[in-house]
Amino acid sequence: MNDRNAVSEASQPSVPWLLLMFSLPAKQASERVDIWRKLKRYGAVSLRTSGYLLPNTAENLERFQWLATSVRKHRGESSVAQVQSLDDRSDEELQKLFVEARSRDYESLARQLRKALNRKRRTAPELFRFRRRLQEIIAIDFFNSPMRGRMESLLASADAQRSAEATAMPPLKRLKKEYQNRTWVTRPRPGIDRVSSAWLIVHFIDANARFIFAPDSRQQPDAIPFDMFQEGGFGHVGDDCTFETLCKQFRILEPKVRTIAEMVHDADLGDEKFGRMEALGIDRILIGWAQQKLADDELLRRGMELIDGLYQSIA
Repeated sequence: MNDRNAVSEASQPSVPWLLLMFSLPAKQASERVDIWRKLKRYGAVSLRTSGYLLPNTAENLERFQWLATSVRKHRGESSVAQVQSLDDRSDEELQKLFVEARSRDYESLARQLRKALNRKRRTAPELFRFRRRLQEIIAIDFFNSPMRGRMESLLASADAQRSAEATAMPPLKRLKKEYQNRTWVTRPRPGIDRVSSAWLIVHFIDANARFIFAPDSRQQPDAIPFDMFQEGGFGHVGDDCTFETLCKQFRILEPKVRTIAEMVHDADLGDEKFGRMEALGIDRILIGWAQQKLADDELLRRGMELIDGLYQSIA
């Protein structure tokens, strides 16, 4: 097994399995659901004996120990055991359980992705969410499900399709004319991507732009949506955040703006694609201001001032 997520023979402990056994009082229904959700997120498989199994790694051991502690806090009983083998299943059969479980996860994600791609109207940030979910499954794909490669290929095809759509842009002069003196709509409580996108719109696209906020862009049919969950307007495309999409659509090539785009990308998506940390502080400030119940207009105004200061600081 060459994949870094596989439990290889070289890294596998002499005791290959971890077994979590627990019971909770009947009245602790919500706690039981919480434990079950965490077991699912960790990739544990359920055994007929009501125990839960994971490959024996330091990370998995810590996870089981935290779950066991949580069970005991809720007046339940729990034990974590390191198990050499189970008398009713061979190691190969146990590995097969994990492969089958992850294959079901991949297949479920593939169905959702195909459904999204078949829609004529698709949500702009969807591919990012699919990619993030894929990485979550890969992290618990301990024994290399064959469905992983198929899912990665499907997502690559979806990325290519979105890129092709993004490059089918109208002539720049006509594009800019259509977006002058307009009202732009985005979601309430603007964060780093929306604040910086509004700054970009005012300084490079529509100097007289007016901004309003709505949870659904369909409530404002005459406004131009940006960074909304509904299809239309400007949003995430492939790996790009909304700021990057606007730069590409309106051919904004100024070097300082490209630098801001990298900063906003890393702060918004958190994937460390460009290794830029400068906008992370602005993102945290915006979150803090939002928690102070600032009005959306004031939050946007202050945020745009911060972005403008960041822009001016770039040599």
